[in-house]
Amino acid sequence: MSKETRKKTSKPAPAPRSRAATRGKTGAATGSGAKIPPKIAPKTTSGDHPAPRSAKNLAKNLAKTPTKTPTKAVTKAVAKTGPKAAPKTALKAKSATSAAPQMELAEGQAAPAFQLPRDGGKTLSLRDYAGRNLVLFFYPKADTPGCTREAMDFSRLAADFAAADTDVVGVSADPVKKQDSFKNKHKLATPLASDENKEMLAAYGAWGEKSMYGRAFMGILRTTVLIGKTGKIIRVWRHVKVDGHAEAVLEAVRSL
Repeated sequence: MSKETRKKTSKPAPAPRSRAATRGKTGAATGSGAKIPPKIAPKTTSGDHPAPRSAKNLAKNLAKTPTKTPTKAVTKAVAKTGPKAAPKTALKAKSATSAAPQMELAEGQAAPAFQLPRDGGKTLSLRDYAGRNLVLFFYPKADTPGCTREAMDFSRLAADFAAADTDVVGVSADPVKKQDSFKNKHKLATPLASDENKEMLAAYGAWGEKSMYGRAFMGILRTTVLIGKTGKIIRVWRHVKVDGHAEAVLEAVRSL
């Protein structure tokens, strides 16, 4: 082998170019600092999946998509936005006494019949007073200041009423035991009847809606009714003021 041949074969291979050199060369070809444009994503239809190439592929994609059943949360949300449920028709029934409207007694009307337990364990009825005048005074609660004054005033004038052929009876919704205590404590001269069911009170217009401190409630309306000897209503006092009331009723009896 000649020297010239050895020189050609012993010449070292050129070193590989670095990335920087390659980048520089590329930059020189494309312009200083130019970047390779990014790959363009394929066009998609509305949604997350690329547009299918054919109707067959579309059918496959639809078949792969599971149909989700609505969750409980979704069901509740739909229920809230839907039409309101019809109100319940089954309401708590009110008692006959609380729902009973206030009766309006008129002069000349026959007095409603009644039979009630009274103090001392006895009973009294409208028939017991046939042929005599009868005063019924309805009071809200035994042994309260206003009711005590009213009962004591009628008791004080009991003899005067008797002289005018008139009996006087007090009526409230208190139990008989409470009426006994009330009568004994204040030495009352008039019978006290107990209408715990409030049926007589409603019949005589002494049970109705009241208000106190802006609160409405059902209760006894302080009322007095004068019944004549024939059993008919002669006069009705509503919204009674206690002071001087017993004297006014006595005057009305005497004028008959």
